Amino acid sequence: MAKFKKKKSQPTPGPDDSKKEKPVEDREIPETEPVESKTPDIPPSEPPVNEVEKSEKDKKLNKLFWLRVGFAVIAGTAATFIFDGISDMEEKRWTSIGFMIIVFIVTIVIAKGMKIQLPTSDRKKIVTQGIGSYIFIYLFIWVLTNTLVHGNPAATGIPSPIP
Repeated sequence: MAKFKKKKSQPTPGPDDSKKEKPVEDREIPETEPVESKTPDIPPSEPPVNEVEKSEKDKKLNKLFWLRVGFAVIAGTAATFIFDGISDMEEKRWTSIGFMIIVFIVTIVIAKGMKIQLPTSDRKKIVTQGIGSYIFIYLFIWVLTNTLVHGNPAATGIPSPIP
């Protein structure tokens, strides 16, 4: 059984106890002196960023995101045709995932070339910006194009748009 310490604070006043206190208007309120803001002379770790630089950074990060989405669509479609000669499904799957990683590294190199001015605390944004969208769009497009190209129309009942 757990033991609890006894509270040593005063009991909570009841509804009748508040009537005994003086009204707020009758109480003397001591005057306070204005408190001066005393900040130590610590230099800021990051220089202040103005709105123009922030806007430029956001535009470049947005461009990087859409660049990765475009690369995911192109690479997912290309993986269907590039690795068509591999007959083993397990080997084809891992080769395509390796291809996806290589294309993502190419987008990192492109992002470094964009010279996005990020504070040191946000340097990992170059890698993480749009990574989830990139992976899921790549896999979706790869599966979709594989299904359209190699799907059996007799088994599914859906004719392939590609002859």
